[in-house]
Amino acid sequence: MMLVAAAVAVLAAMALALARSLMGPTVFDKILAVNSFGTKTVLLIALLGAIAGRADYLDVALLYALINFIATVALMKYAEYGGMEANDEGEG
Repeated sequence: MMLVAAAVAVLAAMALALARSLMGPTVFDKILAVNSFGTKTVLLIALLGAIAGRADYLDVALLYALINFIATVALMKYAEYGGMEANDEGEG
């Protein structure tokens, strides 16, 4: 019962993060809200695995966490520099 209550609380936090990602004043606020939503998704997957009694959900949660991190770094770089190409300032 306690895990179900925690899952409901995480769902409520995900709704707030989603609202923040839609209303964020800057692009960086929106990206960080989406990152927060992804982190809460990882928590929800882990909680669902605990509720179902299946430990293999944790593998899925870890994979999703890695994808979330890489996507956040890529989006931040894209928002900062306007592209994914290498920065040539330090060379030559």
